[in-house]
Amino acid sequence: MVQGREAGLRLSELRSRSLSAPTWGVRAASAPTTVRERAVAFAVGMPEDAAFSHVSAAQLLHLPLPSALEPQVLLDVTRPTSMAQVRRAGCRGHRGLERREVLDLDGLRVVGPADTWCDLGELSAAEFGVDDLVIVGDVVVNRLAPGGLATLRAALESRNRPRGKARLTEALTLVRVGSRSPMETRSRLMFHRAGFPEPALNAAVFDSRGGWLLEGDLVWHQQRVIGEYQGVDHASRKRRSTDSFRTGLAGDEDYTVIEIYAEDVYGRARRCTLLRRFARAMDLDPTTLQIE
Repeated sequence: MVQGREAGLRLSELRSRSLSAPTWGVRAASAPTTVRERAVAFAVGMPEDAAFSHVSAAQLLHLPLPSALEPQVLLDVTRPTSMAQVRRAGCRGHRGLERREVLDLDGLRVVGPADTWCDLGELSAAEFGVDDLVIVGDVVVNRLAPGGLATLRAALESRNRPRGKARLTEALTLVRVGSRSPMETRSRLMFHRAGFPEPALNAAVFDSRGGWLLEGDLVWHQQRVIGEYQGVDHASRKRRSTDSFRTGLAGDEDYTVIEIYAEDVYGRARRCTLLRRFARAMDLDPTTLQIE
């Protein structure tokens, strides 16, 4: 409102019902709809020492979240411990900003990705489990590479008895550089928990003469097995044709390529069948694995 008066608008114009009031003291030509639009509107009326954090920061940073968290209405806002929490309708206040990195994200103050990962550990296990933390951690370390894992570890170690520490600590041991999608991460965790050797992620595969052959999502070089996650972007005929050609090239070099689908990861019966198929391809004894 103050900025509007300074811009020459009359009080009656600022109180016009044609304007949207996203939060107290702020007027906009239209109602904000996206998280970023809402954050921009709320930032006008918030203290300058505040920053968007937790789920709101994850959304603004485009970190992958469970679908149940995506439509979150409240904006998470953090201030330094010495200052009062933001208490404003539409916001959820937090403190401790002095222990977090703050970025300028196109004019918005937003907690950095490594600290946001730690903050997501404060959510309940039902809202944000270990696998969800690993998925976000994979994205963060890829963005911060090289040194992404060390940055994530340092962010966690800088916290004094953080909520969710057990889940964060477990997740950190499972975070890897290389995954390019949440479902690739979930596929990797499926093999990890079943006791399979750890694959190389989005790794180059070479032919017998040393020439580049292809890049596989999950590659077990020693066993000459490749796991390829098939997401929605693989649905077109052209993409399927490319995938089929790559599978043939791999077969020519004695690699076995096995496709993985979401139903294989989430459905118990299909998961067990798929894991046994991979075990046979790798010449592993299924009875020594945790296939369940």
